Amino acid sequence: MASSSSFSSSSNPVLFSSLSLVYFFFFFVFSSSISKNKSLVSATREEDTELQRTHHRVPLSSLIPSSSCTFPPQGSKRNGHMEVVHKHGPCSKLKKPSSSSSSSFIIPHSEILKQDEARVRAIQSKLSKTLQIHQEETGSNNKGLDRVQLPAKSGIPLGTGNYFVTVGLGTPKRDLSIVFDTGSDITWTQCKPCAGSCYAQKEPIFDPSQSSSYSNVSCSSSQCSQLVSATGMRPACSASTRACIYGVQYGDRSFSTGYFAKEKLTLSSTNVVDDFLFGCGQNNQGLFRGVAGLLGLGRNSLSFVGQTAEKYGKIFSYCLPSTPSTVGYIAFGARFSSRNVKFTPLSSISKGSSLYGLDFIGISVARVDLQISASVFSSGTIIDSGTVITRLPTAAYGPLRDEFRRQMSRYPKADPLGLLDTCYNLRGLKVVYIPTISLSFGGGVIVKLDVTGSVFIASEEQVCLGFAANEDKGDITIIGNTQQKTLEVVYDVICWRRIGFRPRGCK
Repeated sequence: MASSSSFSSSSNPVLFSSLSLVYFFFFFVFSSSISKNKSLVSATREEDTELQRTHHRVPLSSLIPSSSCTFPPQGSKRNGHMEVVHKHGPCSKLKKPSSSSSSSFIIPHSEILKQDEARVRAIQSKLSKTLQIHQEETGSNNKGLDRVQLPAKSGIPLGTGNYFVTVGLGTPKRDLSIVFDTGSDITWTQCKPCAGSCYAQKEPIFDPSQSSSYSNVSCSSSQCSQLVSATGMRPACSASTRACIYGVQYGDRSFSTGYFAKEKLTLSSTNVVDDFLFGCGQNNQGLFRGVAGLLGLGRNSLSFVGQTAEKYGKIFSYCLPSTPSTVGYIAFGARFSSRNVKFTPLSSISKGSSLYGLDFIGISVARVDLQISASVFSSGTIIDSGTVITRLPTAAYGPLRDEFRRQMSRYPKADPLGLLDTCYNLRGLKVVYIPTISLSFGGGVIVKLDVTGSVFIASEEQVCLGFAANEDKGDITIIGNTQQKTLEVVYDVICWRRIGFRPRGCK
């Protein structure tokens, strides 16, 4: 006899039928769930693959500067290259750690952007007005050093940038940290005895009396008269020594004035320039933040590029690091590798301008070509190492901003940062997708920007589109140094009159 606990399907067909239905229901649901999940995974993978074609997929941590400096391996340093360092970052010997933490560094983003606006206004003013030197503004050529006037006017030079190099000056040489600037022509440094005033700098102020290779330039020399085109200001003459006196004033009203002189300039042990013309500043004021002066890389004959034309052939290249916690380089002469370099012709900006002009054609975002008429860029375009944020005509910036916002719609917005009106809060994310931005230039050259060249990063909570609109319709387009990050930018000025771009140039 069968046990009462045994089960027989034939003895209870209704129960068996019910259990079968339940089993098949759960099997169907489970199978559908697996199928759905597989579809979701497949769709996610396809979406991820498509995003990687049109976006930068980057860990958020890689965009935020480290509190410590990452120098390139010793063996990777190229012969003749000087290190380029961001003056506000941890690699800078000019920068002190914040008082709150010995390992943290505070970058004054708002201050940088305000100075950048002043610089851009100076550029636009310099290019939009004819340079005029009035006797009543500069005074007579017989004024002494302590009476040199430095008026603010349309011809003022452009100011300093955020990247510096270390050079040697004098015999014996003294190492000095100076910013390099493709928008300026005159090289200068602060000099003792600082007859007017000197701002605080990191290294000891250069003392010309301790150098055997120093000499003043006479105010009757041709070099002295050339200062007009290089500075936009008429030089003065010392009443007692008949020495040439230069004066430069920048867009933020910073200035330097002093003796125009000759000295030995040392770039490296194998790169020395004798009788280099520079400004030995006796009266200097401004927001130079510890640097000793400026290296002018403009196209004027008195710039470093002009003075060393026979030695280096008016060829130089640089690579700006991706973040302030890494290091780039600058090199003079034909030291760059032409492999993977895309060259676009230099263009003329205005008569007498020493700025570097380009033929800018268009922009794409995530492989979407923006509908921008070529006439929008008719006012001209320059590339400038000292301007931080690229300035675009309003008719070009609007489409760029709108498409960038559309591509970034998955991320929460953040408050604007100064002139940057498109910002996002990415805090808490491990990986982010930033749309690729490419710039098109004459000669069929398309330059894909690095992710750090597309955005300006103040913090995880404020990652902003690194472009801004010009104030006036007729203002010139300026390609700033944010967009140049990680590119090797090659200036081949005298022979081919061209500028080249090589991706991943800092490696």
